[in-house]
Amino acid sequence: MTLAPSDKALVPFVSVDNMMKLVHHIGIEPMLAGLADYIEADFRRWNLFDKTPRIASHSDEGVIELMPTSDGEVYGFKYVNGHPKNTKAGLQTVTAFGLLANVGNGYPVLLSEMTVLTALRTAATSAMVAKHLAPKGADTMAMIGAGAQSEFQSLAMKALVGLKSVRLYDIDPAATEKAARNLTGMGLEVVACRTPEAAMEGAQIITTCTADKQYATILTDNMVGSGVHINAIGGDCPGKTELAAGVLQRSTIFVEYPEQTRIEGEIQQLAPDHPVTEMWQVLSGEAPGRTSAEQITLFDSVGFAIEDFSALRYIRDHIGGTEYYMDLDLLADPDDPRDLFGMLQRAAP
Repeated sequence: MTLAPSDKALVPFVSVDNMMKLVHHIGIEPMLAGLADYIEADFRRWNLFDKTPRIASHSDEGVIELMPTSDGEVYGFKYVNGHPKNTKAGLQTVTAFGLLANVGNGYPVLLSEMTVLTALRTAATSAMVAKHLAPKGADTMAMIGAGAQSEFQSLAMKALVGLKSVRLYDIDPAATEKAARNLTGMGLEVVACRTPEAAMEGAQIITTCTADKQYATILTDNMVGSGVHINAIGGDCPGKTELAAGVLQRSTIFVEYPEQTRIEGEIQQLAPDHPVTEMWQVLSGEAPGRTSAEQITLFDSVGFAIEDFSALRYIRDHIGGTEYYMDLDLLADPDDPRDLFGMLQRAAP
């Protein structure tokens, strides 16, 4: 990947409109699979990255976060918010944008929307992990929470794991109907369920993704039988959980970055020294994944900056030769780098 800025110091920018066009150009399932490949590749070189828990500014209304990382050659960050009440005002719960920069000179080399891209990379991460942890032959998923993530999660599991059926439940029946409608014709059997218990019937993969910023119990201990894979992606900040502590106690827990997950994930309910396995260790062969058919595996996912880095890297590598970006005049480019004021003077009308 060439990361040097162009001669005119223009920065490629991928808007929401162009991101959507790029998804349709590539195909949503091939793009989800491609993003998963990039994420897995970066997890396999985990030790090269700077890692820090996201920098969060919390309020009663929600949270605004910065998620930075670098592999020593490329720097990336994402700005993202999470405001559960936004949907009542017709706004997105989550919006985001991200940037890649050349570590060697500090110049940005890509600016992109990340509202759509975050949904794609979150689903790709879930499915990449499920590919390694879900029980063999898993083909049915319970999707608990039919909000903005539900369709992406379902299609990613189809593309990477071979999902055939998704059983949808949301406390809001309109959300369930929305997700079922959007997934029609996508090659999945879609079952709209009236209770979370009904959604769980026959499911080998259970995905929880709800928006309320509170301690909640979406899955009680008696709802979860042996041999399943739980993809818990709704907990993403202090004071927000979805699973009963008893479910956690019975599960083998896999995380992205423990220092962040212990603050924001389901495991904030457990003792600080409760054992967890980092997913990069499984991918690199340093730790086992699923070890038995009866085991409950739990991916306590809160999202991590390296996944955003991977997604931005994928976009950078796939916009070349397309019309799905525009060049932004984002960088001052005086003839003499020391004469920024002179450049300003010469621009006078």
